[in-house]
Amino acid sequence: MPHKGLFTQGMAILLRKTPPLAAIEKRLADFPIVKRNEASGASPFGGGPSLLVAFRPDVNGYVLIELVDRRWPDQMGDPKTDADVFAAWGMGSFGPAAWPGGLERACQHAFFWPEAGSVVAQHQVFIRILCSYVLGEKGKGNASLRPVDYRPLPELEFVTRIAAALVGLPDALCCFNPNGECVQRASEFHDTLSHCASAKLMPLPLWSNVRLFTLSDMQPKWNFMDTVGMMQLDAPDHEACFELDAHDPGAVGNFLRNASAYVVHNGPIIHDGNTMDGAGIRWRAFSVKEGLVIPPRATIRWLPEDGRKVPERFFASIADAEQSRAARSHFSRHP
Repeated sequence: MPHKGLFTQGMAILLRKTPPLAAIEKRLADFPIVKRNEASGASPFGGGPSLLVAFRPDVNGYVLIELVDRRWPDQMGDPKTDADVFAAWGMGSFGPAAWPGGLERACQHAFFWPEAGSVVAQHQVFIRILCSYVLGEKGKGNASLRPVDYRPLPELEFVTRIAAALVGLPDALCCFNPNGECVQRASEFHDTLSHCASAKLMPLPLWSNVRLFTLSDMQPKWNFMDTVGMMQLDAPDHEACFELDAHDPGAVGNFLRNASAYVVHNGPIIHDGNTMDGAGIRWRAFSVKEGLVIPPRATIRWLPEDGRKVPERFFASIADAEQSRAARSHFSRHP
């Protein structure tokens, strides 16, 4: 299951060809670089040309910016045939919530960038940006992976600023957030940052994707939407289920974004059976032990109180058995 361990945040820049380390360093002139390493180690995932940037040095908080001279390993290796990549993935070296196939799914759900798949296919190297509290001398033998006053939002904002600087490299194709399974071109990345800053919003589209699926094996057909990536902010992802054509997916997506931001700002205050308005209707929340679509993670599932019969499959994975029965009972009385 995705979790924060050696690394607590991670993003990647996909590039056509390898840039010199000096070009990366120049882009990061406004950041406190404390270490520079030109060497290339034997393993492609440790010891490559890199920079170390101080984030919270008082608690050993640093961001590693490392140049990896190969394509993004989207299948995350195999214990028998690609053990180095598999071990690196297990240690969170591609991001704490990276999951096999994440880059492919990000391109499939890049709704505002139809050419994402063909552009991403051109990349030959990548830069990984990883935040950690166990790097450097102070981190050796440290039993704590995070400081006692750990806060994910400032940390993710800092990593995002680094990504914003590097996505402007001449051969950069896009920024890829493996934890949120989303890709953005440089122009889209900066436009999103600018818009969210002016509106005083978190740049959730850079951190978390919203995906749309149609469950065509059901009659009547239902749509299913979810977020992926909110674990970066120590918050749950969200799912919304609704009958096909009954509600505007764009409005439902806005509802999921609002619900995500609400939990980040207010903490885990949404409980089973709570309701929230959005997309013109009322939704009822239930905790789910594993979402309907990979990557595997716990979510909050929102079911619509719009007079339509909710299919059985949406009750099956509600985490608490009593709440699962309560959900079935409620929606049978109030279809």
